[in-house]
This record gives sequence, structure tokens and C-alpha cells, in this order.
Amino acid sequence: MQNSMNKVITVPNILSVIRLCLIPVIIWEYIFLENYFWAAITVVISGATDVVDGFIARKFNMVSHVGRILDPAADKLTQIAVIACLCVRFNMMIVPLAILVVKELVNGIIALKMLKTTGKTINSEWHGKLATVFLYLMITVHLFWVEIPLVVSDTMIGVSIALMTLSFVLYVIKNLNAINQVKISVEDEVE
Repeated sequence: MQNSMNKVITVPNILSVIRLCLIPVIIWEYIFLENYFWAAITVVISGATDVVDGFIARKFNMVSHVGRILDPAADKLTQIAVIACLCVRFNMMIVPLAILVVKELVNGIIALKMLKTTGKTINSEWHGKLATVFLYLMITVHLFWVEIPLVVSDTMIGVSIALMTLSFVLYVIKNLNAINQVKISVEDEVE
């Protein structure tokens, strides 16, 4: 019997692929058709598939190595695509977009180094979850509230920037410390 962690075709993985396929649809609806309502509905559908795939993966023991890469990749690519779409109408969105891209690149490099050094991956923390929840709230409000007042928009974007930056810094510190602890213990064993 094949180990469930090694399965590629699972319901959660199919849902993650569907989420990836919805990204061009969101971009088409938002930028080219300027149909903000249907773009928002498509983002909600994408988010629902994310919730469902996580539930199914845990409830029915369908967690897989592929899913551990595919699910967060679909999440981050969707976030980046939607924020990039919002940049068309809201100039300040470029800041959370830049932070998100830099954060994911840096955390990706650190995660690879951590996996190589410690054999562990980055676990999510409260600050990361808080930043993500607020990011989705900000995105959703901007998608559905087409004529959002500038002060509300800028305030939400500012709070999102602050939470993302805080989370990014805390993750970098935590994970670099974990890598350094392994290096120190290895050096102690060598001596």
C-alpha cells in the first residue's frame, strides 16, 4: 500500500490546482472585463476551495508532500495576483504587494536552508495567521466595496502593511535562530 504522504492525486491537491486555475479568471474579470463583482465572487470561491481542501486533507488523512507545497503556493500566488489586480485602482496596494513578494522569497530561501539544516519546515505562528486574516479582509473589502473612501482604503492598507512587516520580521528572527541553534549544537558535537 502506498504511503498517503506520497500520493499526488488527492481531492485536496485537485482543489489546489483548481485554485491555481482560478487565478487567470480573477485577473481577466478584474482587469480586462472590469467586472469587480464577479472577480470578488471568484476570489471567494477560491478561498472556499482553500478551506475545503484543508478540512478534507486533515479529516480524511489526505495530507501529502505535494499538497504541502501546492496548497501554500496556490494561496500565495492567488494573494499576489489579487493584490496586483487591486494595484490598478489603488496605488498604495503596491506596498503590500512588494512586502508579500519579498517576504515569500526570503522565507522561501530561509525555509530551504532550515529544511537542509534542521530537517524541519517553517510552522505558522499567530502573527502570520493574524497578518493573513487581515490581508484577506483588506482584499475582500477592496473587492466588494468598489467606491471605498480613500481614508478607509489607506487605513486598511496601512494596518495590513504593519502586520505583514511585523510577521515577516518575527519569522525571520525565529527561523534564523533555529538554524543557528543547529549550527551551534553541531559545532559543539565536533569539538
